[in-house]
Amino acid sequence: MRVALLTGAGRGIGLAVARRLAADGYAIAAVDADRAALDALSLGVPVLTAALDVRQRTALDGFVARVEGELGPIEAVVPAAGIARSAPAEAMAPRDWQDVLDVNLSGSFHCFAAAAPAMLARGRGAMVGIASITGRGGQPARASYAASKWGLIGLVKSLAVEWGHRGLRVNAVAPNGVDTPMLTQGVPAAFREGVMLDRTPMGRFARPEEVAAAIAFLLSAEAGYVNGTVLDVDGGLTAGFLTHRQGRDHALRPPAQEMPA
Repeated sequence: MRVALLTGAGRGIGLAVARRLAADGYAIAAVDADRAALDALSLGVPVLTAALDVRQRTALDGFVARVEGELGPIEAVVPAAGIARSAPAEAMAPRDWQDVLDVNLSGSFHCFAAAAPAMLARGRGAMVGIASITGRGGQPARASYAASKWGLIGLVKSLAVEWGHRGLRVNAVAPNGVDTPMLTQGVPAAFREGVMLDRTPMGRFARPEEVAAAIAFLLSAEAGYVNGTVLDVDGGLTAGFLTHRQGRDHALRPPAQEMPA
């Protein structure tokens, strides 16, 4: 049985990925800071869990060794643990800045790097990072989050170059808003409805399962020649600019015809 290593597996995108990969026949090695969320996992496949902080590289190294020994060789890695703490840049607490970078960027790196030696030795496997459309451009009050996701994209592309010729593919997905507690509890409703949905051509947020499906594709043999790519899963948000009302702007109306004199 194939084995997938996931962080942030207790909720949101990470949980959706765990369910999708379990349905695809993977055994799941699940990491989350929330022990209760891990204990609630019921996937119908072998599951090994660890409640740990992804900033703790030594703990991740130890868990990877345990996974390889108890479940088998890791073939898929998805570091989905992530946090967001919004504040105007001039008022952002240094601790909040650092925590977001440490979890989103360094935590992803630690997960990739902990699993890589054994995967590289076998010459096979795939990894997918969780970027964001906020890794494509800036956003007010989200300097730390944007920096972490821009950094993740650079990390993924660097690892793809470094490891691709050794049989290990590394890609990322870049979602728009995803209907998870991080969005509904962390982003004001006025911004979600009045800005994010207003400018999303499909007029809705992604479901976690839709992001998980894109990740499953990038992990699969069907994406065997896809390496160093960031796949936008954004409902068309980044397809244009100067847009609103889901693309139904007044600018789409034909110009008024001038009457002959």
